[in-house]
Amino acid sequence: MAEKKPDVSGKRLPSTAYAANFSDIHPPLDHHEALVESDRCYFCHDAPCMVACPTSIDIPMFIRQIQTGHPVTAAKTIFDQNIFGGMCARVCPTETLCEEVCVREVAEGKPVKIGLLQRYATDAAMAEGGHPFTRAAPSGKKVAVVGAGPAGLACAHRLAMHGHEVTVFEARKKSGGLNEYGIAAYKSVDGFAQREVDFILSIGGIRIEHGKALGKKLKLKDLQKDFDAVFLGIGLQGVNALGAKHEDADGIEDAVGYISELRQAKDLAKLPVGRRVLVIGGGMTAIDVAVQSKLLGAEDVTILYRRGASQMKASAYEQDLAQTRGVKIKHWVAPKKVLVKDGRAVGLRCAYMTVTKGRLEGTGETFDLPADMIFKAIGQSYVDVLGGALELEGGRIKADAERRTSVAGIWAGGDCVAGGKDLTVASVDDGRRAAESINQFLKA
Repeated sequence: MAEKKPDVSGKRLPSTAYAANFSDIHPPLDHHEALVESDRCYFCHDAPCMVACPTSIDIPMFIRQIQTGHPVTAAKTIFDQNIFGGMCARVCPTETLCEEVCVREVAEGKPVKIGLLQRYATDAAMAEGGHPFTRAAPSGKKVAVVGAGPAGLACAHRLAMHGHEVTVFEARKKSGGLNEYGIAAYKSVDGFAQREVDFILSIGGIRIEHGKALGKKLKLKDLQKDFDAVFLGIGLQGVNALGAKHEDADGIEDAVGYISELRQAKDLAKLPVGRRVLVIGGGMTAIDVAVQSKLLGAEDVTILYRRGASQMKASAYEQDLAQTRGVKIKHWVAPKKVLVKDGRAVGLRCAYMTVTKGRLEGTGETFDLPADMIFKAIGQSYVDVLGGALELEGGRIKADAERRTSVAGIWAGGDCVAGGKDLTVASVDDGRRAAESINQFLKA
């Protein structure tokens, strides 16, 4: 009799399957395809795509530059507004931003492939080598940036371009933030996140110190004393509670942590995954962990979301992506209790949900779902490591339009600030806005 395999293990698939499953989900356009696609653009004067872009990239301009055979010049147009243009081309939800409002989409249901054209241009520029910007003369000013994610590095790059010396303090071993640790592996392949970091740093004037977490080895008051200005791009460190009985049982995993482990794994075959996987949540993280569980060999993967499909933060495209990969999505369902056996989670007791007079509530009906692994993908929370030094709003750092905080000389951006969109592109915009504000402050 064959030995029964454990319910949670690695090596569920043939060794060759992992590379195929985690290959680039959107292969890049070749030269001919880019020219054909760029020719579809109407080059609108009032460009709704540009208005929809959080970083206000001049999209008609860069597509025209591709069309006329100048992809590296097109990349410069992109990088003027978004130095993370390469990664944003891969992970931005273009289907709900620039491409959603494309005139071709409105008229024909088939938008210009703006994201793929952006990738074509930025890849061409990075392959050519060099850096599209040069530093201004040294200003003699020093700026501390805490966090080497999209917000922090975008801020650091723009400050360096203005001639300031920047020191970036990063808690982890690698730079890149969620671009390195939190994005589905099939969206950013071949170590692109680190290559982009290297490209950004090649402007010069930026030094990164890893293993420096704010509130531990790093104190805000020391940064205020040692630097002329401080930018905080510290992201979200906490994980929201499920609010269900036994949620701390073995077998309950944090989706963000699991994705991080997957992204850093040298051999995906060794990463354990359950046969039956439940994912709680309705955002991009829920989709990413569900799809990747399936690609790792999970037999049955189900996403549970307490409201309807139209209320999910994950776009319709991402929901379709999950379902075409064999992931099931159950709407109007909320977990009430983790089912436990011998100290380990073996399933969820769920309640059917409905909206009554504008309030979400249970119908009184429940059902049980078995599981070997359960992922929480219900959002992250801000952890105040600053001991109340900055004013908060809605549980995150309060910042104005220029990303100035309540304390003079301190700026903040990205996921840690109130009102953030939790998108890479929005974090990049925050970093650039803050850098311009800091530059004006230092010149005063």
